[in-house]
Amino acid sequence: MKYIDLRSDTVTLPTQEMRDSICHASVGDDVYGEDPTINRLEEMAADIFGKEAAMFVTSGTQGNQICVMSHTRPGDEIILEEKCHIITYEVGGIARLAGVQGRLLRGKKGIMNPSDIEAAIREDDIHQPKTSLICLENTHNRAGGTVIPLDVLKGTYEVAKKHNIPIHMDGARIFNAASYLKVSVKEIAGYADSVMFCLSKGLCAPVGSIVVGSKDFILKARKFRKMLGGGMRQAGFLAAAGIVALEKMTSRLSEDHDNARILAEGLNNIPGISIDMETVQTNIVLCDISGLKISANEFSAKLYERGIKINGGNTATVRFVTHYWITKEDINTVLEAVKAIAIK
Repeated sequence: MKYIDLRSDTVTLPTQEMRDSICHASVGDDVYGEDPTINRLEEMAADIFGKEAAMFVTSGTQGNQICVMSHTRPGDEIILEEKCHIITYEVGGIARLAGVQGRLLRGKKGIMNPSDIEAAIREDDIHQPKTSLICLENTHNRAGGTVIPLDVLKGTYEVAKKHNIPIHMDGARIFNAASYLKVSVKEIAGYADSVMFCLSKGLCAPVGSIVVGSKDFILKARKFRKMLGGGMRQAGFLAAAGIVALEKMTSRLSEDHDNARILAEGLNNIPGISIDMETVQTNIVLCDISGLKISANEFSAKLYERGIKINGGNTATVRFVTHYWITKEDINTVLEAVKAIAIK
């Protein structure tokens, strides 16, 4: 059976053009700086984001952890939204690897208020840790793919500069944010000192993420990457797909957003399901299925029987994520399947 896989945009398979580019990539030893395809990808990324330098990393989690380690010292404190990816899905890495503690703020749909951030910055007090970093997530995964408005980014950046604190942006899906805002990623990245973005989600590359920042920052980050085992050798085979991702996949993300909106509107009209439509901004749809009187695990199992994959759980919330390999016909199939479950 061919499954319609809406678990995440991490399940995307590389396109044929990516597969061909992998086969024909020129490679060398990247730890020596001699892989021409890695070098080209990093130069492209730095240019697209308006930063001095870039570095290929194995995953978004590795990229985020390297950035926290590079911006901070053990014993520091960093400010994060309470449900952000760095806190929720990175295995306590900031404590174990960077040796820092998180000061968690409650955001509105995943977005922290700049005034709340400023109020959370520690004073120069012998009893308190130093606030050394502000972390933003854009788009925000657990809030439903929500996007930080530019005026909020600007306000946060002004607070950070006032207190001489750097900003790291977990921009795993930053191209989705740019598509939603109808601006370039360079404009968004201008409000952060470092940005991590994924090639392996909606951009369809099989492996890898990129960190961008100043030359000095990336030089420091390279040493932490090596420490974490991320110094790869002929990694240009992976970078080749990343180049295609940046050249061909970033401009089509609005199609995924349109499909997510169609899906959300259809689901929201099914009795027993409710969706906060304000959160449906990009390619993630969060659904409250409490009205169906079944758990997310039961719901996902019923969909699986009909050839549709989503993640389950013990709560009454389920998530659908659209991507390159999901068509409008797939969306219609999913809606019909959910209607059949709801009627029973």
